[in-house]
Amino acid sequence: MPIIANHALARLRAGQTAIGFGVSHLRTVATAQMARTAGYDWLFIDMEHGAFSVNEGAQLCLASLAVGIAPICRVCSDALDEGTRLLDNGAQGIVVPHVDTAAQARRVADAFRYPPAGTRSWGGGIAQFAFAPPATAEAQAQVNAETLVCCMIETAEAVANAEAIAATPGVDTLLIGTSDLSADMGISGQIGHERVQAAYKAVIEACKKHGKQAGMGGVYDEVWAKTYMQWGARFVLAGSDGLFIMQAATARATFMRGLV
Repeated sequence: MPIIANHALARLRAGQTAIGFGVSHLRTVATAQMARTAGYDWLFIDMEHGAFSVNEGAQLCLASLAVGIAPICRVCSDALDEGTRLLDNGAQGIVVPHVDTAAQARRVADAFRYPPAGTRSWGGGIAQFAFAPPATAEAQAQVNAETLVCCMIETAEAVANAEAIAATPGVDTLLIGTSDLSADMGISGQIGHERVQAAYKAVIEACKKHGKQAGMGGVYDEVWAKTYMQWGARFVLAGSDGLFIMQAATARATFMRGLV
């Protein structure tokens, strides 16, 4: 079977924006179809802050492959083994938070790439080939090419090391976690602060220099989201299920009460 293409990676490689739908609370396989129908490119399955098991994450990944939205999972920074298991069971990308140095970035990239690009172990017929892969060497090369590896930039130290992290082979994107970054800087929540702006400029320039893509998370307003995307943020988390539900539900309740 041909490999299922990574829709988010395809858009990034074409110079387009890839918009992500965050999932922390929803559990059913309908989530992937709803996100795809709503116009999203990738499903951000949050296993750092969401209470997902590996099995639940894998079910969302399998559902995503079937409808053409890229399943991308965030694991905890020291849970790279969960990342490899998710990749073996349908994930098309892994996001690792709190990557502060090039050495950490190399460890991440090595864990999620098959040899000779990395040290990932082969587990057999994986979901990205509908469980019917070609010969092992060919399958591994194709999976390497269609797997998105993302390092999150969430501290001032990481911003200072952004160029070295971006230069790391096997890393595709550097996603700025704006909430944690601003907290680390002592300006929590000030997403438009001049120091946050400087961080975005530094990370975006580092990515451009090394042929990688910059990402944005934690910025959802029309002013700064627009600004950072105009500067070059392309791998963009648009929000999460809890936020979407609360906003829509609140607006509907207000509307209905206003009819009386």
